[in-house]
Amino acid sequence: MNTWIAIGLTVLGCYAVKLVGLLVPAHVIERPLVRRLAALLPVALLAALTAQQTFAQGQALMLDARAAGLGAAAVALVLRAPFLVVVGAAVLVTAGVRALGG
Repeated sequence: MNTWIAIGLTVLGCYAVKLVGLLVPAHVIERPLVRRLAALLPVALLAALTAQQTFAQGQALMLDARAAGLGAAAVALVLRAPFLVVVGAAVLVTAGVRALGG
């Protein structure tokens, strides 16, 4: 029964957040600061998710093949490689480190 309570609370919370977003006046959304923050928020969330998925193993910090793949992707981005090349470099380096490390 606890699972259903959690699901119900999550549904209500999501609905409340959506409702609050719809009730914000238009002049607040059109402010330059709000627009800049709204543009940067997805980038910050994606970076945080990438870091958490790359460097965390449960509750511990883990440096493994994923970190090497992320480093390879960063180098490819600095070299202005196309997106598919960036992803391919990350995959190949991650697979190579895993193959060499066992």
